[in-house]
Amino acid sequence: MMDTALTAASADDAGGLFTLVETVEALSSARTVEEVAEVIRSTARRITGADGVAIVLRDGDKCYYVDEDAIGPLWKGQRFPMTACVSGWAMMNRKTAIIPDIYSDDRVPHDAYRPTFVKSMVMTPVRPDDPVAAIGAYWANEREPTAAELQKLEVMARATAAAFESAGLRASLETALGAKDALVAELDHRVRNTLAATLSIASQTLRTAPDPKDFNEAFEGRVFSMASAHELLAKADWGPTSLDMVVRAAMDRFGGVDGERIKAAGPPIAVKAEAAVAIHMALHELGVNALQHGALRHQGGGVEVYWSIGYDVVEGKQVPARLTFNWRETGGPTVAEPKKRGFGSKLIEQGLPRELGGEARLIFRPEGLRFSLAAPFSNRLALAQ
Repeated sequence: MMDTALTAASADDAGGLFTLVETVEALSSARTVEEVAEVIRSTARRITGADGVAIVLRDGDKCYYVDEDAIGPLWKGQRFPMTACVSGWAMMNRKTAIIPDIYSDDRVPHDAYRPTFVKSMVMTPVRPDDPVAAIGAYWANEREPTAAELQKLEVMARATAAAFESAGLRASLETALGAKDALVAELDHRVRNTLAATLSIASQTLRTAPDPKDFNEAFEGRVFSMASAHELLAKADWGPTSLDMVVRAAMDRFGGVDGERIKAAGPPIAVKAEAAVAIHMALHELGVNALQHGALRHQGGGVEVYWSIGYDVVEGKQVPARLTFNWRETGGPTVAEPKKRGFGSKLIEQGLPRELGGEARLIFRPEGLRFSLAAPFSNRLALAQ
């Protein structure tokens, strides 16, 4: 009986993960805020197993409950002060509210909840740096949410933030810019690229993951990495950003560039959006490997990330021609070349150099993993002015 229950739980988990992938796909193609809300409304309960889900938009100093899917009515179409509801608390504090028993938590307006079925809940802000919305999941019994449920809600919130930004950017472009057709086409291209990348990551991760839990961890880590890269690029209005900032953003998840365990140094290099995402994703894979199997697994281990400029002689003058980029691990366990390369290795050795038009290789030295990349300067990669 226990084996049967575990098998059923694994099947449910796998089904939820597939639905999560489908949700990311649908969000990537949503064109309006209303379409984004509809995607979340129609899929969030299947992903989380909750008895109800609500999508709440920030409307000035009010929380607007724009849509819901639940076993009983909640607050669709109503507005509440930010200071008088849990969604407002989550957005103002920029953190997820986890409430196993709503009647023992002072953040909950009990009078508003008594007519409903809700006994426990989780409220996750959308875009924690500057929340624009929140996703609420509700249950009809008192319970603690599982780590997997929280992770799935956070992945949905990240994907929803990107979808809201894309929808808002579309509306802005279509109403304010004379050259809207060309600009919307560029946005469509970017969204399609993001969707294709997400689906490829899901497919490749699913192909190599031995079970749903491993798929969940690897896929969410890669989606978070891509979202982190997009957040960095959004701050630069999707123009060129610096290689140093890309490296630092990618290393934040592993303790950050602190000059001790993780060091980073190199000359100013400007990186276009697509190249920045590829570099960020490759560094994420290197960081995960270092944390699980390499130098960051041991307290005394460390990583050095450094890059330099290669020059060619043209008409007697030295001209900047290429980037040389290196990853070097020290102080970790003895390294041996794996018998089989996974998706992460392919992304590092094939995906990144293909994006930059260069060459790359992983070197499995006993004293520590090395990675080297040589890529020519181009319209995607250049010496910063």
